Amino acid sequence: MADRPWLGAYPQGVPADIDVARYTSLVHLLEESFQKYADRPAYSFMGKDVSYAQTDSLSQAFAAYLQGLGLVKGDRVAIMMPNTPQYPVAVAGILRAGLVVVNVNPLYTPRELEHQLKDSGAKAIVIIENFATTLEQCIAHTPVKHVVLAAMGDLLGLIKGSIVNYVVRNVKKMVPGYSLPQAVRFNDAIARGTRGSFKRPEIKADDVAVLQYTGGTTGVSKGAVLLHRNVLANVLQSEAWNAPVMNKVPANEQPTSVCALPLYHIFAFTVNMMLGLRTGGKVILIPNPRDFPAVLKELSKHTFHSFPAVNTLFGGLASHPDFNTVNWSNLKVSVGGGMAVQSGTAKLWLEKTGCPICEGYGLSETSPSASCNPTTSTAYSGSIGVPLPNTWMKCLDDEGHEVPQGQAGEIAIKGPQVMAGYWQRPDETAKVMTPDGYFKTGDVGVMDERGYFKIVDRKKDMILCAGFNVYPNEIEDVVSTLPGVLECAAVGIPDEKAGEAIKLVIVKKDPALTEEQVRAHCRANLTGYKQPKVIEFRQDMPKTPVGKILRRELRDKK
Repeated sequence: MADRPWLGAYPQGVPADIDVARYTSLVHLLEESFQKYADRPAYSFMGKDVSYAQTDSLSQAFAAYLQGLGLVKGDRVAIMMPNTPQYPVAVAGILRAGLVVVNVNPLYTPRELEHQLKDSGAKAIVIIENFATTLEQCIAHTPVKHVVLAAMGDLLGLIKGSIVNYVVRNVKKMVPGYSLPQAVRFNDAIARGTRGSFKRPEIKADDVAVLQYTGGTTGVSKGAVLLHRNVLANVLQSEAWNAPVMNKVPANEQPTSVCALPLYHIFAFTVNMMLGLRTGGKVILIPNPRDFPAVLKELSKHTFHSFPAVNTLFGGLASHPDFNTVNWSNLKVSVGGGMAVQSGTAKLWLEKTGCPICEGYGLSETSPSASCNPTTSTAYSGSIGVPLPNTWMKCLDDEGHEVPQGQAGEIAIKGPQVMAGYWQRPDETAKVMTPDGYFKTGDVGVMDERGYFKIVDRKKDMILCAGFNVYPNEIEDVVSTLPGVLECAAVGIPDEKAGEAIKLVIVKKDPALTEEQVRAHCRANLTGYKQPKVIEFRQDMPKTPVGKILRRELRDKK
């Protein structure tokens, strides 16, 4: 145990290592569950259940449709949707056809979407009509040839689906006008695939399953290449870690998780959708987690056991006046990830639900989970817990040497969940991987004598805003294109709600430049979580002797 001091913190029944190679691919896992749990509901959405058997037949039809377009093994297909049942159906169909899932944030601006579609080389995209106008503005500059257009009500049945689509389009006016003449409706694609034939490709553990985009230190988003075996390992690691509490779910209850985090985020992709499939669970799909009254109204109809979320979501729900309309007594595990869980939120959540928030840690590059507090914990620890089974973590100095226990260093992670590298970026991959196979996270941490890790700082200038990585360079690149800006810098500042917020400092070239002009430019080019909260105009920037802007000084001066 000397090389893994954290094993002493493992709850009873959680092994140091598990068999992460029990499946040959994610498709092997999906198809096993489709057969084994055919009659069970797999997803619940707006009061309608979609069973494992339905997910099986719909996804096979979708796989046949994609093959019928001429897509071949290894081709990339983007998904740009909120949490609707079409998402898991599309994922299963893409994987079954031997293709690669490219998860896309539906709130991206045309500029951000264009970059990701070009970089991934996606030949097809499944997109919800609410965001079709974004695609229309950039599709001509991308390799996308095939568009599958989904609507909120697609899988809710004819009558309910029609009503939901009418309300979304005409009452709430959530579908701006667009023109995508080549698009095929989701349900039409399923119908075509049902008539077509599906050819089962050979899929191996080392084939690429997902391109998960993460911010780049150069300001350009990079795709973390996650192989089938990386995601599989993390699903099985998460299952083993949750077992001490999830084993207490009564035999007559289907294990049920709340999916309020977006499925395009690797946390929900692995820990809600894929883990749900593996355990024969039901996943409650929440399309808009910001609408707290709607989330609580939906949850009041269900019995559920697992709730992965970010600090802002736990805090927002626990502070809402409708919180007690929900029965929280069956909750066995609340996993906090994506951003630091704050002690005040943890205390409030425990008081109100009786289920402590178990903080974990991970990144897109680690599929995502690398460490977590034991699920049997009864109190908030302020740490990111201990490495999961089959996982090694250490803290490194600037030369790459391990630092003594208790000393701060860059956290590095090794395990079967670590990505194969960055998509077509061997230079970027080389920067983050050590010769002995550890991934350098850019987060500075300390390990105590029990093997618990705590994050104390960040090596890179990344801003962590409500669970999303924001890279200052990207914001600066965008703002610098605005006429009237001479110099600019973006930094993270403490924020009670989001953990960190973005402060943008500008030196004007044109004295007439206004804050509103800057904000309008940011809204047009950057998605919501990348918007600056504070904009400050200055006469000059603090700089090093070689002219590099001193971000730290900008952070310190409020």
